[in-house]
Amino acid sequence: MTELATQNPSHSAPSALGWSRLPDHYAIPSTPPTLAEAREYCARLARTHYENFSVASWFLPRRLRQHFFNVYAYCRISDDLGDEVGDASVALELLDQWERELDACYRGAPKHSVFVALAETVRQFDIPQHEFSDLLRAFRQDQTVTRFDTFNDVLAYCHYSANPFGHLVLYLCGYRDPDRQKLSDFTCTALQLANFWQDVSVDYAKGRIYLPLEDLRRFNVSEDDIARNQNTPAFCTMMKFEVERARDWFRRGLPLIGKVDRELAIDLDLFSRGGQEILRAIERQSFAVLGNRPVISRPRKLALVVRAATAKAFGLQLGANQ
Repeated sequence: MTELATQNPSHSAPSALGWSRLPDHYAIPSTPPTLAEAREYCARLARTHYENFSVASWFLPRRLRQHFFNVYAYCRISDDLGDEVGDASVALELLDQWERELDACYRGAPKHSVFVALAETVRQFDIPQHEFSDLLRAFRQDQTVTRFDTFNDVLAYCHYSANPFGHLVLYLCGYRDPDRQKLSDFTCTALQLANFWQDVSVDYAKGRIYLPLEDLRRFNVSEDDIARNQNTPAFCTMMKFEVERARDWFRRGLPLIGKVDRELAIDLDLFSRGGQEILRAIERQSFAVLGNRPVISRPRKLALVVRAATAKAFGLQLGANQ
């Protein structure tokens, strides 16, 4: 069957309009696909929607690749439901429908390809449902909360928006203990912070500021500076402070690399280095990120991948000199 199936007729008109603003294959079909079709759907979505995911998947054990595809497909569509609809009330309704599919997945009766495939992953690795639903909580928050007064407020958001993905990776690789999850949280939060600092202008265009308002006040930066893409000396000084803070969170998470098997350690090292490269890109342009999104150059991306491949082949030390 195909994911172009008609949406559930019980969907309201606003909901139907919301689905129409997303790729057709995102819609929840009236009948479920086969497991083989669901697996292929998730693999295709993962390979075509996230450049870093396809690179990282080179280093994953083959036995885990499909499960990572399934988890990524869930995260990808969940994020798009919250970010690509353009209407907060409609997005909230779609996220509610998506969570009902998650409930159906845990009951053993899902219809969407993502959840048909994900049900197999959930059973095999005994993953708690809250690790998936916590992500939806963050995407719902995005519809109503657009400013964060303190850094602790930002961290609380990351607890739901970023950290569950790290837990899911650990579950897939056989780790369930709180100590490793805490170290993973440091790295996932650091990655989220790096993306926030990289995308200040992009997020502002969506009506959101993830920089703590207490820091804007502390460094005498106004929201109008952000709106006008004014990389003032005060703004750049503030961004230097935020970059160093994110680096500290990366450092806190590094011990996890030595507490997992080598295959996962290579991926963790790659993602950690990639996140820190974002911070270096911000630093290279003197922290002036407004209107000038920092990016990692293709040669540098290639260097990171080559290093990871060398580590896999020759046992290069991981987690050092980041």
